[in-house]
Amino acid sequence: MSNIDETKLNPGEPEIDELTKDRYLGGHEYDGIRELDNKLPRWWVYLFFATIIFAVVYLLGYHVTKWWPLQEAEYANELSVASDLKKANPDPVVDIENMIPLTTAADLEAGHATFKKICSACHGQNGEGNAVGPNFTDQYWIHGDTIAKTVTIKNLYKVVIEGATGTAMVSFKSQLSPIQIQQVLSFILSLQGTNPQNPKAPQGVKYEKIG
Repeated sequence: MSNIDETKLNPGEPEIDELTKDRYLGGHEYDGIRELDNKLPRWWVYLFFATIIFAVVYLLGYHVTKWWPLQEAEYANELSVASDLKKANPDPVVDIENMIPLTTAADLEAGHATFKKICSACHGQNGEGNAVGPNFTDQYWIHGDTIAKTVTIKNLYKVVIEGATGTAMVSFKSQLSPIQIQQVLSFILSLQGTNPQNPKAPQGVKYEKIG
């Protein structure tokens, strides 16, 4: 049998009674239970000192020298950066009253992308219409200016931002920016005169002037 006391944290080292350090006071014992003063494991001691060093560095870095910003300051800095980026790259201004269809390839391509993502489910991949939405390729329109007998991008813009009561057309004001709406409407108007397969029957009023 081994003579090593397995209750010792450091086998081979003698137990040290807390009060036997002073030979004149005797041992520290109650009801047969001795209070010892064994050495702590080295890893525990190193970890303890590491936490002290970390606390000192944290205090100096965040609260004394301000080397690193606190959460509130970091959040304020991010807001400031976002504000500067917004000023440097403002959203394009859309003049609704004088709005006209866009014609550049980049705008029409962007409008086409929006159309495929949002509009095609109700109006067909090529604007031919389906059971839900009307055909965009003919001259018949539901939402036009019956007095001026024209359909303009402004008429359609209003439908996109307000929706159409009693139909599946909801407002997309919160989903699309003004420039995105102008781009997708420009693409829709560019479909005039195309001949997609299986076009839906005309709906609404026929307008000679569209755009």
